[in-house]
Parts: sequence; C-alpha cells; structure tokens
Amino acid sequence: MSVPLGSGVAAPLAAEAARRARRPLNILIIEDIEDSAWTLRDLLELEGHEVRIATDGGNGIELAIVVRPDVIVCDLGLPGIDGYEVAKRLRAAGSAAVLIALTGFASSEDVHRVQEAGFGYHLAKPADVENLLNILARV
Repeated sequence: MSVPLGSGVAAPLAAEAARRARRPLNILIIEDIEDSAWTLRDLLELEGHEVRIATDGGNGIELAIVVRPDVIVCDLGLPGIDGYEVAKRLRAAGSAAVLIALTGFASSEDVHRVQEAGFGYHLAKPADVENLLNILARV
C-alpha cells in the first residue's frame, strides 16, 4: 500500500471516527532530529499509542527487532544507516511492521525509492498530522 504525496486526507469527521475505532499501536519513530521525534511521540501518545524513539538507523533496526512494533515511522536522511537501508534490512529480517517514510525527500524519484525499499507510505515533512493519523487508523 502507498499513499502518494498530498493524497488520502479524509474529512475531519471521518478521521475522528476512525481514530476512535482503532486499537492502540506499538510505534517506533526513527528520527535523528530529537525535537521532531519527541513532538511526534507526544502527539501519538496522546492518541493512545505506545511509542519508542531511535535517533539513528542502526539503533532503529536493533530496537525494531527487539520490540517488534506494529508501525515504524522513519526519516530517510539518518546518520550512518539511512532510512532506505533501514527498510531493506527490516524487510530482509522478516519485519511485518507498517513502514512509513516521514521525510523532507519528496521528489517523484524519492517516492519511488521509498516504495522499492519496502515502505508502505511516504509522507513529506512537515508532517500532515491528520494524514498520519488516518494511516494509523487503518493499521
């Protein structure tokens, strides 16, 4: 599944109903900008989700293997192991997590690379929170 940049935003009432109907998720955020990671974590925890943070690709892979999250929200421009490689390694390790790329890389080539790496969704920064919550409601 993929959501092209800028599409898939539901009406606010439908989104609210979907959020109420879904179960809490175990979410891993892999983001090297700590303020961004903490802000997203706080938002997702307010929605009832359990959230962990890794600030680089290597730690993100290790944490994902241990905690087996339902969803991984991953930046692409990470130090060391980038987000594309994170996705490839997690898929090779058998991870069934829904992978969401949340990144400043938003060209059509970037979206294609995201899909090839194994991500299910591509969201451009700054994050459209309503779109992210709608995706999570479908997990």
